[in-house]
Amino acid sequence: MAEAADFQGTSPSPARRWLRRTGAVLAGTPLLAGLLQLPAGSSAEAAPRAASDDGSVAVSVDSLTPSAPSDGDTVTVSGTITNKGKKAVTDASVGLRVGSLLDTRSSIDTVAKNSADVDSPVGAEIDDKYTEKFAKLAPGVSQPYTISVPADELDLGQDGVYDLSVTLTGETSDQPWEQTLGVRHTFLPWQPDDLDTKTKTTFMWPLISTVHMTAETGSDEEQTPVFHDDELAAEISPGGRLDRMVALGKDLDVTWVIDPDLLASVEAMTTRYEIPGQSADDKNVVGGHQEVAKRWLTEVQKAVADKEVVALPFGDPDLASLAHHGTSVTGSLRHLKEATDVAARTVESILHVAPSTDYAWPVEGAVDPSIIKVSTSAGADKVIVRGDTFESGRDLTYTPTAPRPIGGGTTAVVTDARLSTVFDGDMTRASASSQAVQRFLAQSLTLALQTDRPRSVVVAPQRTPSAAQAQTMAEAIGTLQDSTWSQPQDLTAAAKSKPDPAAGTEVPPASAYPKSLRKQELPRSAFEQIARTQDKLDRFKVILSDQSRVVTPFGRALNRGMAASWRGRPAEAAIYRSGVETYLDTLSGQVRLIEKSETKLSGRSATIPVTVQNNLVQGVEHLVLRLSSTNPTRLQIDGNAYEEQPVAVSGGHSQSVKFTTNANANGRATVIAQLYTQDGRPYGQPVTFDVKVTEITATVMLVIGGGVLLLVLAGFRMYTQRKRAAARQAGEREQEDAADEADADADADADADAKNPEASGRRPTQESAPDAREDTPEQPSDPAPDTAPESADPSGTGERVDR
Repeated sequence: MAEAADFQGTSPSPARRWLRRTGAVLAGTPLLAGLLQLPAGSSAEAAPRAASDDGSVAVSVDSLTPSAPSDGDTVTVSGTITNKGKKAVTDASVGLRVGSLLDTRSSIDTVAKNSADVDSPVGAEIDDKYTEKFAKLAPGVSQPYTISVPADELDLGQDGVYDLSVTLTGETSDQPWEQTLGVRHTFLPWQPDDLDTKTKTTFMWPLISTVHMTAETGSDEEQTPVFHDDELAAEISPGGRLDRMVALGKDLDVTWVIDPDLLASVEAMTTRYEIPGQSADDKNVVGGHQEVAKRWLTEVQKAVADKEVVALPFGDPDLASLAHHGTSVTGSLRHLKEATDVAARTVESILHVAPSTDYAWPVEGAVDPSIIKVSTSAGADKVIVRGDTFESGRDLTYTPTAPRPIGGGTTAVVTDARLSTVFDGDMTRASASSQAVQRFLAQSLTLALQTDRPRSVVVAPQRTPSAAQAQTMAEAIGTLQDSTWSQPQDLTAAAKSKPDPAAGTEVPPASAYPKSLRKQELPRSAFEQIARTQDKLDRFKVILSDQSRVVTPFGRALNRGMAASWRGRPAEAAIYRSGVETYLDTLSGQVRLIEKSETKLSGRSATIPVTVQNNLVQGVEHLVLRLSSTNPTRLQIDGNAYEEQPVAVSGGHSQSVKFTTNANANGRATVIAQLYTQDGRPYGQPVTFDVKVTEITATVMLVIGGGVLLLVLAGFRMYTQRKRAAARQAGEREQEDAADEADADADADADADAKNPEASGRRPTQESAPDAREDTPEQPSDPAPDTAPESADPSGTGERVDR
């Protein structure tokens, strides 16, 4: 960052130069006197001994309270001293020394770099009564110390940051004179009165984790999620990293920067989830994490209430990797757009706050033109950039304000590099944590004293701070928010503040992108695999009756495959992406054609069934089954080379689809069955089988034809016989009717003769009629008096049988 006295051609004020030179002369006077008093034979050995004994006693500053003292306060410094040498240290004394005023930010960096250098300048020791004595320090032994000094006794004059040193002096058997054997430099901010123009400071508080959820879900109605590990449960459990982040952040005035994937993953844990290969005992433990997940989400909701929340794209995609390797792969930017679109919905549905999605945050804030272009392609118009990768501006003697317009309606929100990186490293040691807090406050105060211009400063720490780092950050922010030189501000207000016209706005070229970061990027093959998986998903989802059961979990898994958290873990990233693709292949394979063996056709035409099996829990539709003949001259499908039929199969069922075939010649023909989606894209693997056609011979055809002819003739004969029988029966009825009429006429004539015999010319006696009737001969056509019963035996050969 640009700052006073850190550029060529700038220097401290004349008064400060005079004070510094005077202090240096006064500090050097005792040293010169000591050298003059040394024996002649010892003077040559003094320098080598000082070099060899450099840091022989380690001094740590584990606590400095208050971190930024004011008038009337008592400064208390505590820590440990450890003899690292082989000789015992006698007459040891631990004291405080106030060094020179550190009026530039680079001078603070220099002191921090050499914080344990016994040869670095230190001021005069404070009154001897504010020291702690140790008669003897044995080798390898540590001793605690605590020194309390009223702030008024420190002789702090001008406002600013002072080099405060804790030194240990003592003697050893081979160097029996008082000397400095250990030192630890730290920083003492001194600003007892409020500044007229306070710096507005924004601190981004990230809630981001690594990838934990897979694309796999259970077959139950709730779609039980599957996690590839149980590390997230440890992070949100009491004392875990994310638990500490929420507990510490809720009392701070910070801007929450959240990856929606983290919230979605924890929400998935609130019901029931599974981990592959877990035992029964593991399942009980997993079930117990439901309450932990519910509690954590409740705490997050309370923490972010009335606070600004920034939602990153779902999964926190690696924007630099996408810009450098993914844009040439079709569809890669589509995933970034989907991740951005789903981010706001996810955060709002879980936390019940409306987040801002206007920000893009590349890894470590490093950018080049391609990263800026990708970052804004999904709708973000503000890119969080770190100051050490962005031009500060020419001829500036101060750190400029954060927002920089870089063209195209895009604003680069430039974060302060020194403040953002001070919490990197191991903060589990109290000494490291204390040093980070004091250095953070020192840099902030020095920045504030650079100019009276109103400025907005943004701090963007590491993406996934450890619990110890979070604790250190919270301590520093808490002190800063109560300080006399700074006031909190949210990120949106900082981005909207008036830009400094003298600040640089040129985006660094691609050649300036850090090589160390480029080596950790996702390769092009990663985006190719994601694109391949997306293509398979597009083909699979169109056949599903309930697409959401597949599209949602796989879509989110593809977003996770681009996560920035995969940096430095290429093997794990490749395993995750392959797992997503393999599981999708497994699901797609649940809808398939059943293999068929050779089929035989004994005739000119026949029906061939092809079975479609659906082992999914949901139905499939919008499929077309095509049966094709590779030799249409020998075998046709419904008179053509192929035939298609629509297919719809319920979940867990199979369906046979029948095709009519026509054979034109004997022999073997190969047939191919293939499923297609309605847009004509092949689905699944084809099934190929042979159809053997056996043509019917001429002799058999003649016999069959003769049999058919006999059946026709027999039918015709039966018809004519029935017709003749019907005609004969009609004639007999006519004869019977005529005979009845004749008898009736005869009876009428007889009645007439009886009444008038003379008229008739005959004279019959009374017996003549009956006697004459009895003597009449039998007519052949008359029936016999006793007819034999009809034989039940079959008719003889040649007999006609009327049916």
